[in-house]
Amino acid sequence: MIRLTKQQARQFLLLKHGLMGEHQFVGKSGIMEYTRQVGCIQYDPIDICGKNAELVLQSRISGFSKNMLDELLYQDRLLMDYPDKNLAIIPVEAWPYFERYRQAARQHAESYPQMETLIGQVRAHIQQVGPVSSNELNTLQLEGDFTWRSAIHWSSGNNVSRSVLEQMYSTGELVIHHKKGTRKYYDLAEKYIQADLLHAPDPLLNELDHHKWRVLRRIGAVGLLWNRASDAWLNIWGLKTEQRNIAFQELLLEERIVAVEVEQMKERLYCKAEDLPLFELILQSTELQERCELIAPLDNLMWDRKLIYELFEFDYKWEIYTPALKRKFGYYVLPLLYGDWFIGRAEIIVERKYGRLVVKHVWYEKDIKITEELVTVVQECFERFSIFNDCETISIEA
Repeated sequence: MIRLTKQQARQFLLLKHGLMGEHQFVGKSGIMEYTRQVGCIQYDPIDICGKNAELVLQSRISGFSKNMLDELLYQDRLLMDYPDKNLAIIPVEAWPYFERYRQAARQHAESYPQMETLIGQVRAHIQQVGPVSSNELNTLQLEGDFTWRSAIHWSSGNNVSRSVLEQMYSTGELVIHHKKGTRKYYDLAEKYIQADLLHAPDPLLNELDHHKWRVLRRIGAVGLLWNRASDAWLNIWGLKTEQRNIAFQELLLEERIVAVEVEQMKERLYCKAEDLPLFELILQSTELQERCELIAPLDNLMWDRKLIYELFEFDYKWEIYTPALKRKFGYYVLPLLYGDWFIGRAEIIVERKYGRLVVKHVWYEKDIKITEELVTVVQECFERFSIFNDCETISIEA
């Protein structure tokens, strides 16, 4: 059993995420190291000042640029788009572990009698012309009359071209070749995933093994998690309270996770056993470099916002889907981290036409003393964020 103060728990989390001290992750190799550590990075196509996955990486990866992520996804093929915690980016080597989801999608296709013929037509077309989007498939004049719903994620509708592509993507026959804005282009998976990996059997023998693998992976994705309902468990099939309890018990018995007690917190937290060296660093009271970073709204660190409130006393809600009149802050607001504390939040937009980063508003937390030093640190953070967004100027309206 590890016992920590709340500050030590915060420092552990931030060290785990590479958000405190010297940068642990550098360049494209750093992107791969971090993504393998957390298992997946949540993807969202909205681009106000960078897409969510890009925002996650810019706060952690020294020298990060957006093209690095695109290269790893669509040139190097070391990362791939795949449903995990919602739509996500995962290392390609994780492909076999999701075979049960693809198998479910294959069985699901049997509910649509027209699907087999349509898939054959689309497969032949892609083999002939290469990567396609649903728009380009309209030239095939695919005929079908059904409302389709994905077996493994949230996609649905009655657009035949899109439904067939998404079905083939769900079964693993297609992968996302590239994106243009929010539009996805698909190609045959066999061109981009090695055959031994593409056709590898599920390495997890039963549902319990699968739950243990996914629970362990999500604990690693956040750093510290409790055994209670949480958004951090989203999209893990069949993982209800009973199954989650069993997975935790097994992982504890196998010494793959470690229980952590934090002062003034009733519930225990858990971390991966392989992260124990980070506790040693913290318990040595090593002085760590404080950094000021803008954090993505769907950042791995923020997956359990109740936990964030318990540890950081920071109450964050992504208000993008909140009606404008009911928003407390703004449409796309990023948490602002300094040292081991969230000092506030900022609403930032990029005016790409003018190459300008606009800081519309900064809301500091009520107990934060705004000193000249703090203002300077935050300004330097905005300057780095401007470079990340390829902006030449910054306008601060706050």
